[in-house]
Amino acid sequence: MTNDPHLSRFARNLLEHEDNTSMVSAVSAWEIATKVRLGRLPAAADLVQDFVADLARQRIRILDVSADHGIRAGSLPGPHRDPFDRMLAAQAEIEGMPLVTADPAFRQFNVRTVW
Repeated sequence: MTNDPHLSRFARNLLEHEDNTSMVSAVSAWEIATKVRLGRLPAAADLVQDFVADLARQRIRILDVSADHGIRAGSLPGPHRDPFDRMLAAQAEIEGMPLVTADPAFRQFNVRTVW
């Protein structure tokens, strides 16, 4: 959504390919808004203001959080404590979709990552 120059060409191509469905978790909206509020991500303040409309314009779907996602996130093994990461990993596992992330913390979960 922000044209991050660090995003790999491979990941960018996957996201831009019209045969693929791009999704953003509702958890990502929560995490971004939290970081903006805490002053840790001021560059995303405009993004938060019109998040849903921006996603719709880019034909990106929102992945809502279900009870199954919550149960899986709470049950994931390992010491990783970040609730945002745990939920994203649970959603990726349950929905059978890769996560676009460079965060090495996701290696401990049973999910495929792309960067």
